[in-house]
Amino acid sequence: MAAMGAMAAMGALPAGAGALPPLPTLGVPGVPELKPLTRYEAMRLGPGWSHSCHAMLYAPNPGMLFGRIPLRYAVLMQMRFDGLLGFPGGFVDRRYWSLEDGLNRVLGLGLGCVRLTEADYLCSHLTEGPHRVVAHFYARQLTLEELHTIEISAVHSRDHGLEVMGMVRVPLYTQKDRMGGLPNFLGNSFVGTAKFQLLFALKILNMVPEEKLAEAVAATQKPKKPAIDQAAGATGTVPAAKPANELAVPTKTGNELADRAEHQAAVQAAGEAAEQPVAGLESQAVAEQLVVMPGAEAVEHPAGLGANAVAEQPVAEPME
Repeated sequence: MAAMGAMAAMGALPAGAGALPPLPTLGVPGVPELKPLTRYEAMRLGPGWSHSCHAMLYAPNPGMLFGRIPLRYAVLMQMRFDGLLGFPGGFVDRRYWSLEDGLNRVLGLGLGCVRLTEADYLCSHLTEGPHRVVAHFYARQLTLEELHTIEISAVHSRDHGLEVMGMVRVPLYTQKDRMGGLPNFLGNSFVGTAKFQLLFALKILNMVPEEKLAEAVAATQKPKKPAIDQAAGATGTVPAAKPANELAVPTKTGNELADRAEHQAAVQAAGEAAEQPVAGLESQAVAEQLVVMPGAEAVEHPAGLGANAVAEQPVAEPME
């Protein structure tokens, strides 16, 4: 709460009141920095800028996961209609609402029973992208019982099941495999500046040590093995070589077909060469038969019987 009060007071300083101390930054490797500005600077932006206000509700949590992993805090986020994680809140039309009034109006639709004040203001950042948006962030510490009451109330709010799919708690611990807990949670998809605001609040409010935040972010950026590679490692096979073998199969089959065709051609040529002498012998046998039997009448053979039929005719034996 002290950090929030300091940020709120810093944002309320008028212009020309003296040099302001440098605004805190995230400073976590792998997370792009957003340009910070004070609340006063944000309020002086022209009409071409839009203002979004979101809030992080949290409570100290003395619970232990599996009886050995301290939970430390319960931090609320919500699953949105588009499948992205974000904080409760939305855009505020500065023509009609103050930042806090606009934020509370949106919170009433999504949560139903919480109101924030300027004392809960934490930070403002200019967002990246083609749209000129300044993102304001608030944080309110509650008791665990109050937080649980808000979770129950959110289920009965107007937006539940429509723009809001449900509330979720952020796991702030990291398990022994260095992925379970916060690293896996950070691997989800977040809307807009929600991921940056989560990490910024966890650091500024001393909820997670900075080195633990850096380790969690670094774990999400390590390249993961594809599922097929993991399956191959379990079976001992090398799937990368399989496509090359499969490409080599058509070449091998083509060579076999060519060799088979050449072999068949050679066999056919040899067969034709062998049939020519046989045909000559058959013609000679017919001629000899006609010589031996000069008076014999020509025997008609059915059509379709070739030299084989002629060769089967009995040969006249010489008379004694």
